Amino acid sequence: MKRIGHYVDGSLVDGGDRVGPVWNPATGEQSGEVALASAGELDTAVSAAEKALPGWRATSLAKRQEIMFRFRQIVTDRKEELARIITSEHGKVVSDAAGEVTRGLENVDYCTNLMHHLKGEYSEQVASGVDVHSVRQPLGVVACITPFNFPAMIPLWMATTAIACGNTVILKPSERDPSAGLWIAERFAEAGLPAGVLNVVNGDVETVNAILDHDGISAVSFVGSTPIAETIYRRSAENGKRVQALGGAKNHMVVMPDADLDAAADAAVSAAYGSAGERCMAVSVAVAVGEIADDLVAKIADRMPQLKIGDGTDPESEMGPLITQAARDRVAGYVTGAEGEGATVVVDGTKKEFDGNGFFIGVSLVDHVKPGMKVYEDEIFGPVLSVVRVDSYAEAVDLINANQFANGVAVFTRDGKTARQFEFDIEVGMVGVNVPIPVPIGTFSFGGWKRSLFGDTHMYGAEGFNFYTRRKVVTTRWPEPSESQISLGFPTH
Repeated sequence: MKRIGHYVDGSLVDGGDRVGPVWNPATGEQSGEVALASAGELDTAVSAAEKALPGWRATSLAKRQEIMFRFRQIVTDRKEELARIITSEHGKVVSDAAGEVTRGLENVDYCTNLMHHLKGEYSEQVASGVDVHSVRQPLGVVACITPFNFPAMIPLWMATTAIACGNTVILKPSERDPSAGLWIAERFAEAGLPAGVLNVVNGDVETVNAILDHDGISAVSFVGSTPIAETIYRRSAENGKRVQALGGAKNHMVVMPDADLDAAADAAVSAAYGSAGERCMAVSVAVAVGEIADDLVAKIADRMPQLKIGDGTDPESEMGPLITQAARDRVAGYVTGAEGEGATVVVDGTKKEFDGNGFFIGVSLVDHVKPGMKVYEDEIFGPVLSVVRVDSYAEAVDLINANQFANGVAVFTRDGKTARQFEFDIEVGMVGVNVPIPVPIGTFSFGGWKRSLFGDTHMYGAEGFNFYTRRKVVTTRWPEPSESQISLGFPTH
C-alpha cells in the first residue's frame, strides 16, 4: 500500500496516524493511503513557510523568473509522467490529463514575465518637491486549497502565481488525488525553489478548518462546490484573511435556430462528457431555441453510442470513470429520478454495463428539463446533459440570468449581431461564442459571477497578481533645512 505524506521545508514527510484511502477509479481498488494532517502538522508547515518568507521576498525578480523558466521546462519535458499520475488517481484519460498540464503551464508562462506584472507606478512633482510612487508587495504565507478534478492545473494556477509574487505557500490538494501536488513541489525544488517556499499538506475538512483559523496564513484561495466555497469565504473573512473562493457551476450552451447543428451537437457531446463531466466548465444544459430542439436532441443522441468509455490509460478510451463509487451513485440518482420530475430520459447511461469494479457510468441525455427539477437546479458533476427547450432568444437569456450559478456559458449561432447582443445581455463570468468551454488563456483570468465566486478577484492572469500582492504607496520630499516649519493644517498642494 503506497503511503502518501506531506512535503514540508523541502522534504517528504510521512505524517501521522490519521489517513484516508486513495483509489484507482478504473479498477475500484485502493492504491494508497494519504496522510491527513492535524492542526499541529499544519503549524509545522506554516512555520517552515514563515521561516522561508524573508529570504524569498528579498530574492530578486530576475532570480524568481529564472526559477519559473526552469520549472516550466522541467514540467514540459515530463508532462507525460505527470499526466499518468493524474490518471492513476483521478481516472481521466491520459490525453485529457496532459491537456490539463498544458493549460496549467500557460500560467507558468505568464509568471515568467513577472518583472512586468509586478511593476509599480510613479508620479513626480504631485506637489512642490513631492513625488509619489507605489509598489506591489507579497501578502506573506498564503494557502491554496485545490479540487480533485484538476489536481495539476489549479495548483499551477494558484501556487505558481503566489510564489512568483514573493509569497510562501501552503498547498492543500484534494485528498482523493494528492500525488500531483507533491510531484509539482518536487519539480519546483529541482528548478531551484528554496526549501519552505512551497509546502504541501494533505488533509481533509479538519486540515482545512485549521488553515482557515491559522493566524500565520494571510490569504486563502479555494476551488470547489458552492456550499463549501461560501463557508470558506465567510470563515476566512471573519479571521481577517484575504480570500477568493470559486464555487459550483451550471453551464448553459444556447443553440440558436441558425446554428450549425452538427457543430453544435459535436460541441455539446465534447463539453458535456469530457472528463466524465467532472469539470467546473462542463456544459450541463443545452438550451434549444425554437424549432431546432428535436433535431438537436437527435443529433446528440446519435453521437453518444460512439463514445469509448474505459480505463484512462487505454489510448482508445475517450472518457474514464468518476472519481469515487459515491460520486457514481450520486450522478446515477439524478438520471433515475428525472422522469419522476417530468423530464424525458433519452439516453440512460446508468444502464450501461462495465467489466470489473471501476467507478464507471455511461453518458446520459435528459430532454424536456425545466427549472425547479433537481436535474436542472443541482450541480451534478457527471456525464449528464440536460436539454431545456425555449421559444426565443430572450427566454434563453432570462433562463440563464435567473440561475444561481454564473461560471461559464456559450452561444452557438452564425449571426454576429446575436452573438454580440448575447455577450452584452448575459450575466455570466466567462462567455463562449461557438466555443463550448470558454476557459480563458493564461493572459486573462478565470472566474465566474454570482454564487460561482465568493470574493472580488478571479484566478491567475492579472487578477491573480492583484490577489497575491498588496499595494504600498510612498510619498517623498527632500526639503532644504531652511524650508522646515510647523503647520497644523491638512496638507494641500
